[in-house]
Amino acid sequence: MQEKLEKLLQFLKSKGARYADIRYEEHVRQELFVENGVLKSFSNSVDVGTGIRVLYENGWGFAATDERSESALEKTALKALEIAIASNKRANRQVQLAPEPVHKAAFKSPVMKDPFLVSEDEKIEILKMATLKMKENPKVVRATGSMNFRKVNKLFLNTEGSLISQEIYITGAGIEANAVGEGGFQKRSYPASFGGDHATRGWEFVEDMKLLEHAPKVAEEAVMLLDAPEIEPGEYDVIISGNQLALQIHESCGHPSELDRVMGSELSFAGGSFLSLDKLGKLKYGSEHVSITADATVPGGLGSFGFDDEGVKAQKSYIVRNGLFVGYLMDRQTAAELGLRSNGAARADSWSHPPIIRMTNINLLPGKYTLEELIAGIDYGFLLDTNKSWSIDDLRLNFQFATEIAYEIKGGKLTGRIFKNPVYYDITPNFWNKCDGVANESFWHVWGVPNCGKGQPMQVMHVGHGASPARFRKVKVGVKR
Repeated sequence: MQEKLEKLLQFLKSKGARYADIRYEEHVRQELFVENGVLKSFSNSVDVGTGIRVLYENGWGFAATDERSESALEKTALKALEIAIASNKRANRQVQLAPEPVHKAAFKSPVMKDPFLVSEDEKIEILKMATLKMKENPKVVRATGSMNFRKVNKLFLNTEGSLISQEIYITGAGIEANAVGEGGFQKRSYPASFGGDHATRGWEFVEDMKLLEHAPKVAEEAVMLLDAPEIEPGEYDVIISGNQLALQIHESCGHPSELDRVMGSELSFAGGSFLSLDKLGKLKYGSEHVSITADATVPGGLGSFGFDDEGVKAQKSYIVRNGLFVGYLMDRQTAAELGLRSNGAARADSWSHPPIIRMTNINLLPGKYTLEELIAGIDYGFLLDTNKSWSIDDLRLNFQFATEIAYEIKGGKLTGRIFKNPVYYDITPNFWNKCDGVANESFWHVWGVPNCGKGQPMQVMHVGHGASPARFRKVKVGVKR
C-alpha cells in the first residue's frame, strides 16, 4: 500500500498540486452495552479507507475511498485535485503552510494488555455483575454499563517527504444507576457521566476502574439523591471535581482557543470565539493559579498521539500561563497566518474526513494543594461532582453547568449531607479569575471525552482533559424559581 500511495503523490505533483497528503487508515471497533444484567448490544466492526487532500495554488480539495486498487485511488486523487482547482477559483486569500520538518517515524500507544485479546465473556460478565449489583437496591429501576474499544492504524505520507505510521488504542468503560421515587428521577455515574472514562490505553485501564467495587456506592447515591434537598440559590465557594472540571475546560477553554473559530470558519455551525486576536498575550483569562496547556504527549491521554493528521509532531504548548491568555490551537495554515509553527491540532475522526482544528489534551495544570486543604479553606460551600448537563453560548462566554450531586462543606469539612440538581453559571473569564487553588498532582487525572462534535459534515473526535479538583470563590449556584 505504501508504494501505491507514494506513486499517487508523484502523480498529483505532476498534475500541478502545490502540496498533497494521504492518510490510509484501518479502524477496528468493539462496543458492548448491558442493562439490568442483560446484554443489549455487542458489535464488532472494521472500517478501512484512504483520504487524499490536495492544495492547488490557493484552493483545497479532499476526496476519500474505501477501495484499494490503483485505479480507484487514482480516480479519488483526481477528484480531490478537481475540487482543489474549483476551490482555487473562489479563493480569497493566499494559502501558506507553516514549516514542519520531514518525519520518518512510527508511534504506538502505551498498551500493557491488548483489549481485543481479552475474552468477550469476561467483558460481558463484568458489566452484568456491575449492573446487577446496582439493581440490588429496589429503587434503582435501570442500571447500565458499557465498554468501548478501538484500534486505529494510520499511514501518513505527504509531498514534502514525511512517512509516518501510528497504532493507537482507545479503551473506555463506565456504569450508571437511575433511581425513581417520590422525589422524582436521579442518576449517578462512575467514573464519569456519558459513557464513563476513556484513554489511549489497554485493558489495564478497565481493570484500574474497579467497576464492581464502585457499583454499590453509585446505586446508593442515586437513591439518596431522590430525597435530597436542592441548594438555596446564592453565591457560594465551591470545589469542582476533576471529572466535572474536564468538561468545563472543554467547553470554556478548549473550544474558544480553536483558531479556526477565531478566524470565522466555524461561525455558521459550531460558533465563534471571544478569544479574538487582539486578546492574545493581553487578556487576563484567569487567576495566577490557572495554567492550561494543549499537550498531545501525555501518556494514555485520549487526545494523545505521535503526529497529527498533517504530519506535525505531537507537542505541548500553553494556552493560558499563570492566568494570561498566550496561545491558540492551530493547524499549519492558521499558524502560518500568525507567523508561528503549528502546535499539532489538525485532526480527522476517520479516513473519510479532512483534518480540521481539534483539541488534543487540554489540561489545567495541577497546583500545590491537597483536596483536604482546599476543603479546609471553605467556611460554607459545596463540592460539585459529575456532569449532568451543560449549555454555553456560541462565543463560549456565558455558560451553565449542572452536576449530578453536591456535597456540603461546612467549617472546612465535608458534612456528609448531599444536595440534588446543583447548577452553577458564570461568564468564562470571570469564572476562571475566581479560582484560588488547584489540587496537586496526586489528584490529577486525564479524563477522556470521546464525543466532541465539530465541523460540517460532523466529525466526532476523541479528546482529553487533565484536571485536579479546583476551588472557586463566590460562584452563582442554584436556580431561582
